[in-house]
Amino acid sequence: MKEIEQRKTNKHIGHYFEGTDANWYIGRNLTDEEREVFRQRSIASHQAKIKALNGDGPPPIHKINVPKLNPEDLMPKLKQNHLKVLSLFSGGGGLDLGFDHAGFQHYESYEIMRDAAVTIVQNRPKWNVFYGEDGNVRNKNWKLLKDKIDVIHGGPPCQPFSLAGYQRGSEDDRDLFPEFIRAILEIKPKAFVAENVKALTNKKFETYLNQRIISPLSQDYKIFMFELSAASFGVPQKRDRVFLVGLRKDKISKKFVIPKSTHDFSHLLSNKNHQNPQQLSLFDELISDDSLLKCMGVREALGLPNIGYDALSPTIRSGLTGPRHTTSILSSVSAQKQWEKLEIWPNGVAKDRLSANQFVTKNGHFRLSVQDCGIMQGFPKSWVFNGAVYMILGQIGNSVAPPMAYHVAKELLNALI
Repeated sequence: MKEIEQRKTNKHIGHYFEGTDANWYIGRNLTDEEREVFRQRSIASHQAKIKALNGDGPPPIHKINVPKLNPEDLMPKLKQNHLKVLSLFSGGGGLDLGFDHAGFQHYESYEIMRDAAVTIVQNRPKWNVFYGEDGNVRNKNWKLLKDKIDVIHGGPPCQPFSLAGYQRGSEDDRDLFPEFIRAILEIKPKAFVAENVKALTNKKFETYLNQRIISPLSQDYKIFMFELSAASFGVPQKRDRVFLVGLRKDKISKKFVIPKSTHDFSHLLSNKNHQNPQQLSLFDELISDDSLLKCMGVREALGLPNIGYDALSPTIRSGLTGPRHTTSILSSVSAQKQWEKLEIWPNGVAKDRLSANQFVTKNGHFRLSVQDCGIMQGFPKSWVFNGAVYMILGQIGNSVAPPMAYHVAKELLNALI
């Protein structure tokens, strides 16, 4: 086993480059006055936080919440099977955890960020986890693992394709899909699972998707491409993702079935008729299904008082989406409006629930902790994250919701056994 503490000398190289010389970074054109406004705002917020945590701020107005949702219930552990899994771009362990609960045997995980790798190791001390240069997929001779791996899974960085970025695709330094495909072609596993943002399927990337992903793999694998929503599996967040599942072209590929929803969340989408028709997603085409369990709204899931309104949380933004670190999970202007209706403050996420309780927000809304964000993404409280707050939010926001990964893994298991 590769112990994290044995590799402290490795250089920390993140998926997200610090500084402004990366080819994907386009800085904001701010005046000196605007920059000063941001600087003063940051200083004031930091000073207010210090005062609050020292007991000199306004008295708390919310009780420390006790979440009602236990994500462990969304992915009951299955007995261990014989199938060995290789994890690439492991991040904070969303796919790893989902496959683990579905009974797959972990073989190795590769993650370039040390804090994310430590997260996985401290939760699964017996796992083989590689980070830094050891975890750089560009440096690995995957042929050494041929005949040792049954399934490869991973979520190559989504920033080259995400609507939240500049969508530079293959021109973005962070496009590592080619490395994921190289691993598959060299190892030749029975199956693979790739996850990414829905924008990957936009017309803009049609040529990229067909020529650089599907074409190199379709000779040996039957490929299934489908969208899933996290809320369809009980995760109280508006997050839909694209999965590409490939199985070797034999009888097993005929047995794979796209995961079916376990939860209905149509009751949490009361505003869907007011959205821009051009921006509708699979969330907006739902019909209530009484045969399914009801997905909790985010307030219910977090154990917050009933205010007469609840809904899915907006998509959690990663704290590592640019060269400046942030402790905000706010993803858009429309998300801000939704958070306000939910009376939840998405900025300045606290390191724990006690700190969140003490640091009263200006508008009196509930301040989130990193533990709350983990629940909102489908991570059980037993899964403890490592790193500063912004780093933890990066791990959470970049991850696959574990219950969603679990149901993909379950269907893959049914096809492989």
